Parts: sequence; structure tokens; C-alpha cells
Amino acid sequence: MINKIFVAGAGLMGGGIAQVCAQAGYEVTIRDLTEELIEKGLRSVRWSVGKFVEKGKVQGTVDEIMGRITVTTDLSAAASADFVFEAVVEDLKIKRQLFAELDSICPPYAVFASNTSAIPITKIAEVTGRKAQFLGAHFFSPVPMMRIVELIRTSETSEETIILVEEICQSLEKETIRVNRDVAGFALNRINYPSSVEAIRLIEAGVVSVEDVDKGMRLGFGRPMGPFETSDMAGLDVAYNAYRAVYEDTGDEKFRPPEIFRKKVERGELGRKTGIGWYRYDENGKKLGPADLPE
Repeated sequence: MINKIFVAGAGLMGGGIAQVCAQAGYEVTIRDLTEELIEKGLRSVRWSVGKFVEKGKVQGTVDEIMGRITVTTDLSAAASADFVFEAVVEDLKIKRQLFAELDSICPPYAVFASNTSAIPITKIAEVTGRKAQFLGAHFFSPVPMMRIVELIRTSETSEETIILVEEICQSLEKETIRVNRDVAGFALNRINYPSSVEAIRLIEAGVVSVEDVDKGMRLGFGRPMGPFETSDMAGLDVAYNAYRAVYEDTGDEKFRPPEIFRKKVERGELGRKTGIGWYRYDENGKKLGPADLPE
């Protein structure tokens, strides 16, 4: 039985995963590298939980739900975890190092899940001694709102592990789809990335504006957010690294991040978290208008 869940990463995705786990009644520990990162993540979680409580979408009070969450900078806190969700930066080396350490800390029965959006799970899992208990669990942002989770199995992931994580996701009020071959970008992002790359190329060529692409995708295709709004929310660095991971794995030009995207990331224009990405934002994260594009 899964009671204690360890979440590695207190950012947008890690905080969201921790929130839905706590709302579902699990004991949750969030770990990140610094107290500052943890405090920032915890503030966001408390604000989001408050909105859910206010709208009557979850049972219990904010304090009751937040009381199920503990925070730490100490990785050894995972020693009692039944289950681990990883949601750190999209960097294979960092993920492999983290899971190698967790493998030596966690009890042998603990199951590991990476929330990477693009990196093949096999490359991450191979540093552990529990490949049958390792899979990808790709949540979508914002986690508390988006109901779908991709479950990615490697050639060594057991059916028991897949079924267990399906049950956990159901308890979080999420729907799941199975990705039966571990390819970079998995299923949904392999479908979505080429259209996002093409959108960037179109604005790079001056064919259309960032605002009009987002408006068109919302009104024409029924999306809650356009691709540039979504990228700003997730972080341009996160999206860029994910695109690059799929491009490097496949060599397919349709996944290659355009030059303008690379320049944005190099300039530190990473979206809401830096106050500027494809749009500009005020100190409260309110959109002010489109940002200037790199030359």
C-alpha cells in the first residue's frame, strides 16, 4: 500500500504533483536544493490549494491539506518513501545522479517515476537496481488542473508497476494513457512539439505575431492556452531542453528548436518566472503584453 510519497523538486511540476497527492490524502515530502526554492514552491502550493478549497473542489481545509506536506533539503528523507515522483530539471545527467542516490536511500519496494516530458525513461532508469519498478509518469501543466498523465514503460517495467501507478493516478482524479514504447517525447509531446516548433518558426519569419498564434489556437482549436502562453508558464528553458532532447534522440528536423528560441533562453527570458518570455509580466505574474523578439 502506498502511504508516503516523496517528490523531488518543488517547482511548478513538483509542487503541483505534491498538491494533488496531499489533496488525495497521501503523506507527502517535497525536497529541493535550497530553502528558498522550497519556500517559493510551498507558497504556490498553498495558494493553489486555497483556490480549490474556496471553490469546493476538494475536501478539508487548507491547513489540513498542507499539514500532509513536509519539506526538506535532505535527500535522506526519502528513506521511508513508498513511492518517488521526480520533477527536477530536464537534464539527463542530473536526473541520473538523483535516481542513483535515491536507489541507495529508498527501501527496496519503493517505486520510482520520472516526470520528464521528453527524455527516454530507459536512460534514466539504467542507473538504478529497480528497473522493473521504474517508469515515466508525465503529468501536464498545471498539474492540479490537467487530468491526463502519460505512463511510459521501458522494456523492463513490470505490469504490476504500471497497474499500481494507474491506481495512484486514479486516486489523484487523473486519467492515464499507456505509452508502450519508450521513445523520446513519448506520445502526446511527439504529436504536439512539431506544431509548437512550427509556430516559433512562423513568428521568427514575421508571418504572424505571438499574440495572434495564441488567440488562434485558443479560439480555433479550443485550447485553454496557446503554445506561447503555455511555454511561458512551464518555462522556456524547460521547453527548450525537452525539444532538444527529442531532436538529439531522433535527428528529425521537425523537432529542432529554432534559433530565436535558443536566443530567448540564453538571454534568460524564461517566462513568468523571470518576468519575461514570449510575453512580459508584472511582479504578480500578470501578462502585460508581448515581449520583443531577438534579432
